[in-house]
Amino acid sequence: MPSTLTARALLLDMDGTLVNSDAVVERVWRAWAAEHGLDGDAVIEVVHGRQGYATMALLLPDRPVEQNYADNLRLLEQEVTDTEGVVPIAGAPAFLASLRKLPHALVTSATETLARVRMGAAALPLPEVMVTAEWVSASKPDPEGFLKGAAELGFEPADCVVFEDSEAGIAAGRAAGMRVVGVGSRAAAHAPTAQVQSLEQVRVEAAADGSLVLHIA
Repeated sequence: MPSTLTARALLLDMDGTLVNSDAVVERVWRAWAAEHGLDGDAVIEVVHGRQGYATMALLLPDRPVEQNYADNLRLLEQEVTDTEGVVPIAGAPAFLASLRKLPHALVTSATETLARVRMGAAALPLPEVMVTAEWVSASKPDPEGFLKGAAELGFEPADCVVFEDSEAGIAAGRAAGMRVVGVGSRAAAHAPTAQVQSLEQVRVEAAADGSLVLHIA
């Protein structure tokens, strides 16, 4: 059903929300799973939304954290150089264009370098405010990234709406005290505040009082 949300600022995840990078994620993480004798499907189930080291800690809980960080760096190098199949989520170009003069930030588990590479590969403009992996001490589902995004924009958490696709990201947005618009099929199972299949179903307009009105089809 169509719905309307009102906010002061929007906080946007990248992978799966603005950029479809599933092809790269599948290639890199299935190869990693094979190295460690893990089921590729099980790995893909938990990788979305998290920083790599956090995914590894879930899957290999007895492994030293130093090895997770080392593997994370290696996989990041692969992801930065692999942009084949990276495309915008349907509606993302127009959606970001509509936010150009409105308060919004990118909040991603990717590093700044990877965020710039993937947004560039998808031909999407980078928001002026970006909270990347380097900004936080804890990966989603911890709310730290979203709370920092709100603070950078100068708004209270309750005044922000998050756009997310993953279980970890939706949990992080809720833990931050924010409403969440779930984007795509992955999000549907995790009870976001509102749900869309693509960003083509979202229209944002600025009200006279400076608030943002989200029309969700």
